[in-house]
Amino acid sequence: MLVREARKRPETWASHQGAIRHRWTLPFHAIEWMWQWTAYALSRWAFLEVLEYIGSFSVLIAVVFYFAESGDRKKQKHYQAWQVINTAQGKGGSGGRIEALQELNMDGIPLVGVDAAGAFLQGVRLRGANLLRCDLAGSDLRMSDFSGSNLEYAEFKSANLRQSNLRNANLRNANLEDADLVGTDLQEADLAGVNLKSADLRDADLKGIRWSKMGAVENANIHGVRNAPEGFVAWALAHGAVSLRGEE
Repeated sequence: MLVREARKRPETWASHQGAIRHRWTLPFHAIEWMWQWTAYALSRWAFLEVLEYIGSFSVLIAVVFYFAESGDRKKQKHYQAWQVINTAQGKGGSGGRIEALQELNMDGIPLVGVDAAGAFLQGVRLRGANLLRCDLAGSDLRMSDFSGSNLEYAEFKSANLRQSNLRNANLRNANLEDADLVGTDLQEADLAGVNLKSADLRDADLKGIRWSKMGAVENANIHGVRNAPEGFVAWALAHGAVSLRGEE
C-alpha cells in the first residue's frame, strides 16, 4: 500500500541564502534549493500519485498472470522434454535425454514405453519412475538409480547396469538377457518372470529378492552374489546358471 506524506514547503531563497556560511558554496545551495521546490511542486501533483498506483497495480496484474500461466509453462516444459527424448531415438550418446527424463519424472510424468535403446544414460536418476514397457536395450546405465521404479516388461537386453540401484524395483517379466549387473543393488526387487539368460550378476546384492516365480537363468553368472536368499544359488545352478570368477 502506498503511503504519501505531505512534503514541507521549502523556505524562501532569502531565508535559505542567509544560512549559507561560505559564499563559494552559493551555486550548490541554489541548485539544491531549486530541487527542493521542484520536489515540493511535484508532490502536490495528483497525477503523479495516480501513476504510482497504476505502477503498483500493473505489478500485481503481472504476478497474477504469472501464476495463472504456470500450468501452461509446465506443459510447454514437458513437451520440450518429450521432444528431446523422441528426437534422439535410435541415436547413441545422451542427447539431453538424461536431463529430460529426470525432469519429467520429478514432475510425476509417467515414462511408460519410453524408447532410449542404445543411449548413453550413465548415472541417470529415475527413482520411483513408471517405466512400464520401456526400451533401454543396449543402453549404458552404469551407476544409475531405478530404486522403487516400475520396470515391468522393460527391455534391458545387453544393457550395462553395473553398480546401479534397482532396490525394491518391479522387474516382473523384464528382459535382462545378457545384461551387465555386476555389483548391482537388487535388494527387495520383484524378479517374477524376469529373463536373466546370460546376465552377469557377479557381486550383485540379492538381499530379500522375490524370486519364487523367477524366469530363465541359463548361463547367468552368479559368482560372488551377496545376501542371496536361502536356496537361490542352488536353484539357479540347477536351472543352468554358472559361477565363474571372470567374464568367460
